[in-house]
Amino acid sequence: MSGNRCWGSPFTDADITAAQENGRLLTMELELSRICNLRCIYCYAESGTQLDNELSYDEIIDALDQGIALGARKIIVLGGGEPMAYPRIMDVLRAIHERGVEIELFTNGTLLTEEIIAEFIKLKVNPVIKFNSLRPEVQDHLAGKPGSHATIKHGLDMLRAAGYPSDELSLGAQTVICQPNYEELPAMWRWLRSQEIIPYFETITEQGRAKDHETLAVSPSQLQNLFSELSRIDREEFGIEWEPKPPVAAFTCRRHLFSCTVTSLGDIVPCPGVDISAGNIRETSLKEILAESDVFKNLRNIRNTIKGECKECELSSECYGCRGMAYHLTGDYLASDPLCWRNETTTDHDTAPTRT
Repeated sequence: MSGNRCWGSPFTDADITAAQENGRLLTMELELSRICNLRCIYCYAESGTQLDNELSYDEIIDALDQGIALGARKIIVLGGGEPMAYPRIMDVLRAIHERGVEIELFTNGTLLTEEIIAEFIKLKVNPVIKFNSLRPEVQDHLAGKPGSHATIKHGLDMLRAAGYPSDELSLGAQTVICQPNYEELPAMWRWLRSQEIIPYFETITEQGRAKDHETLAVSPSQLQNLFSELSRIDREEFGIEWEPKPPVAAFTCRRHLFSCTVTSLGDIVPCPGVDISAGNIRETSLKEILAESDVFKNLRNIRNTIKGECKECELSSECYGCRGMAYHLTGDYLASDPLCWRNETTTDHDTAPTRT
């Protein structure tokens, strides 16, 4: 923690508390479409082809405006599938920029061009590349498509050649922690830090295609060892201090206090992991959904509603584990995180947790 600002977050504790107490937003995540050119074997959304009845462009812009009216300062474009495969992606990014809010874009990088990246810079887009391995065979396996490593690396190289990251614009790499890449992750972390690329190393929730690939899962003890090693590397080699805790290395997830996700079908869910629909933006305003939904009320009051060891944990004032992991493994989004190594009652630390 640095001052009153949580490491990894642009928002102060006061910002978050005000949003939490007043039903406001600081960020909003947008899924545009489930269309995707890869078939990642861990994909939470089982993306690939466009769904029937996805939001129109005008409906996406309406959702954007409703989120900004509720205070959202950053729009996180998830795509749902691959956002760059959405036909009107640049129109969406232009609309967000015109409204004066920050843009973070999660993309696999395979569809980027020099022209697109040049406009990214004008629109102040902060890209995060889905980058899971330095080894081609591992990256291709996880992406579900031969040649993916080469095209992802090409996209990353183009971004770096264009000037990312800079003092004004960040560049990140989203990496899922799994058995195929587990041993290389410390070296990968070092490389990303040395390039000033923000590493987002996170656990996989058991949903979507990940349910059919259970051998991807890591155990709590493996996660503890990895996070401890990454924390040591940051402390000793980069002068960055953070307390190891799931689900994202070097970050504290508090998104449920101030964010929401709009799916490509218009459902409002707390996050991609806690994919419980609180209502549909086509039928009810975003403000009303957030104000009246039990799931949002419970998560915004998580310090009081959370159960089990997470409630009593010494880090409970700043951490509540992964709600998506809790939901998909126990059926209860308020249960203690089954993948956290501090959770002695619900995990076997030497084996990956399984659904109950």
